[in-house]
Amino acid sequence: MHSCDLNVSINKLSKIEGHADLDIEIRDGKVGKVDLRVVENKRFYEQEVKGKPAMAVPQLVSHICGTCSIAHLTACTEAVEKTLGVQISPQTLILRKLTMYSLMIRDHALHLYFFVAPDLFGVDSALDLAESQKELVHDALHIKEAGNNLSTLIAGRSVHAMFEQVGGFAKIPDETKIPAMIEELKSIRAAVIRLCDIFLNCDWVLKRKTNFVAIATKDFSYLEGVIKTSAGEVINEENYWDHLHSVVIPYSQAAAFEFEGKEYMVGALARLNLNKEALHADTKRDLAKHLAVFPSDNIYHNNLAQAIEILHSIDHSIELLSTTKFKKEELAKPARMTGEGVGVIEAPRGTLYYWLGIDEGKVRYANLVIPTAQNLINMRSDVREAVVEICADPSASSGQAAAEQGQKLWEEKIKKEVEKIIRAYDPCMSCASHFLRINWV
Repeated sequence: MHSCDLNVSINKLSKIEGHADLDIEIRDGKVGKVDLRVVENKRFYEQEVKGKPAMAVPQLVSHICGTCSIAHLTACTEAVEKTLGVQISPQTLILRKLTMYSLMIRDHALHLYFFVAPDLFGVDSALDLAESQKELVHDALHIKEAGNNLSTLIAGRSVHAMFEQVGGFAKIPDETKIPAMIEELKSIRAAVIRLCDIFLNCDWVLKRKTNFVAIATKDFSYLEGVIKTSAGEVINEENYWDHLHSVVIPYSQAAAFEFEGKEYMVGALARLNLNKEALHADTKRDLAKHLAVFPSDNIYHNNLAQAIEILHSIDHSIELLSTTKFKKEELAKPARMTGEGVGVIEAPRGTLYYWLGIDEGKVRYANLVIPTAQNLINMRSDVREAVVEICADPSASSGQAAAEQGQKLWEEKIKKEVEKIIRAYDPCMSCASHFLRINWV
């Protein structure tokens, strides 16, 4: 075990979404305090929506996050509908699934190609891959573009979509553009499979037992199912809050959550661990060896899980677009204007929960549980575990004769592993500039 005390400063960690700090205390090679702090300014959306017309609130909360705007829009829309007794049509549910698939395609592609791939190839930025990995960069741009195009076709825009509303969609897809969209989705399948191969062959490992939590659906659509855990619980969506415990983190701007008093993980890895049999048949056929990895307790397999989800989102979108004849529908009307209801969906980073109280058509209160907040405690524990392993590795120290050089190597290894772990979670601290400052004590 390395015996030196360290004073190391990492000014920023790029390739995550939002702002966070990490304080780690190491004394005589032993890891003490590990404080993961979200330092975004609080935005008070739960207060801001109070008194607002419930029918308008989904569009308002979509601005919580640019890259995940569709997830917030959809979860809040579902919460309003369940509160007011709005019965959506089968076509609306299909359009909503396609909207979520468009989000998963572009959001996962952003994370895997632009945030994670540089680590895989030992460069600082995806821009540095333009010459050495030209095909990979082209794949990234084509896949992300296809996700944006699908979102624009179905929901009106790729960010802050306009067509999805309480009770239905304001506009149906232009049927003349559907064949080209299908062909575009088919054209990127091979690139996504190549991406899955990259992460299947990645040798990064950090295994640690935890409880995985996710919605299990019949068609892996991220909508409408029951919440399952790897510990064996099966929970109705409306009862999710009963199992959560909010944890105040005094040094952070974001609260964290425990499930039944223990840390847990949500996200793509949880979904694959709990629900992989529900993936599209074409996805399961072409990714059989990749799916054999799951269930997995290797945090880095969250990257592989996201890649698999891109292919599923493509395959089910192709099927839905090929088999559905869309027709203009009126928005379904509320059965009442007062009540309480819960909307729960699977956002790219995990389970997203909205609980609304509405009186006479206006929001009385709102309770939001964000995926990254649910992962904070588990993420912090993984960081601690990785640093402990590095400290216990004899190769981390090169002895007293080369103490200075050994300490520098040790510091660099810790920096690299901490960054990779946090990025594996694909955390969304916010959609502002991306950095994480680490203060080593």
